[in-house]
Amino acid sequence: MTRSHAHSPSPLSSGDRQPSERSHSHDPADHLADEPGDRGLHHAHVHSEESLRLVINRLSRIEGHIRGVKTMVQESRPCPDVLVQIAAVRGALDRVARLILDEHLTECIARAAEEGNIDVEIAELKSALDRFLP
Repeated sequence: MTRSHAHSPSPLSSGDRQPSERSHSHDPADHLADEPGDRGLHHAHVHSEESLRLVINRLSRIEGHIRGVKTMVQESRPCPDVLVQIAAVRGALDRVARLILDEHLTECIARAAEEGNIDVEIAELKSALDRFLP
């Protein structure tokens, strides 16, 4: 989910998947925010270990930042200071979302176009963006 990682020229079947790649399906049962009426669009996404590591590391830093904000509230720190830190967390989350979106566009959408199921992938992306954007 990063701009600078090794890309496989074509998707690998699960039997051919290299150890440095993982897949995940977009099954609504795997996502807490999915609505009960959603139907799963099953397709594999393959991302490099480097890409996954980058996103996970950023999310871990955000997690630590949020714990710091919680501590600030527990210590009755000034509200403006807490709000500045909340804004920083929001910005960090937006940057992670941008990495994920960029990866999706460059890898997953491109792969779907090659495989001939671009319409399904675009519909899924539109649905996700409807939930993501205010």
